Amino acid sequence: MRSESEINRAIDMYSDTIKRICMVHLKNYADTEDIFQNVFLKYVLASDVFENAEHEKAWIIRVTVNACKDLLKSFFRTRTVSIQELVELPEKISDEHKEVLDAVLSLPEKYKDVIYLHYYEGYSAVDIGKILGKNVNTIYTLMARARKMLYVELGGSEDD
Repeated sequence: MRSESEINRAIDMYSDTIKRICMVHLKNYADTEDIFQNVFLKYVLASDVFENAEHEKAWIIRVTVNACKDLLKSFFRTRTVSIQELVELPEKISDEHKEVLDAVLSLPEKYKDVIYLHYYEGYSAVDIGKILGKNVNTIYTLMARARKMLYVELGGSEDD
């Protein structure tokens, strides 16, 4: 493991480079921060001995690029579309679908996640339970409550 002074020196020298590389690849600040932390964690734990500063910089850049590519290839990134992207494409969404989407977006977070994963991404209740780390029966309950909220929001009666 590397010394604290060595780690601080590397952070001072390479933090801007890593963040710029991540932003170019990911175009997302939150993911950039995650990769930034992962790269320096790998640096701290790596037993590699660098020949010189250029070798160290090349290693850090390679680790950063690989981490960005891995994130972009991950299951979550390749199998989902963000709700924000759906909202930003109103010309492709009919008025009826836009109304439904607005109603879904107005749901509390725990209901929104379940509805989004089920109806927009096509996951089953069992899969959603695994993704969210919740019991399958809880997922069924959340879906039923969310459907009722959506029904009322879209003009149905609470008594129905």
